[in-house]
Amino acid sequence: QVQLVESGGGLVQAGDSLRLSCVASRLTFSLYTMGWFRQAPGKEREFVAGITWSGGATNYEDSVKGRFTVSRDNSKNTVYLQMNSLKPEDTAVYYCAARIRGTTLYNYWGVGTQVTVSS
Repeated sequence: QVQLVESGGGLVQAGDSLRLSCVASRLTFSLYTMGWFRQAPGKEREFVAGITWSGGATNYEDSVKGRFTVSRDNSKNTVYLQMNSLKPEDTAVYYCAARIRGTTLYNYWGVGTQVTVSS
């Protein structure tokens, strides 16, 4: 079955950086648009960033624009989220997800990685 495994989370201070990685297996990675989502305690899961199958287009939630960068390496079946200038409000569990290109529903999800930003 398809697996998405996130890594790279941790506890950092405000202003620090982290890079999250998500490795996909048992799917044809280049056929999938990849997304990053997050869920903070007591809040709904929200979209953070997305990247098309080729990496040619990206989009971001407004609060992370200019601070986060999503990228992918199709040769490694991996998508990344570089997070700079982290803020306490970025604290959440971060999930990667995959949807086949041309569709709108994310079919596959990872189990998440915790990011905690202290002030």
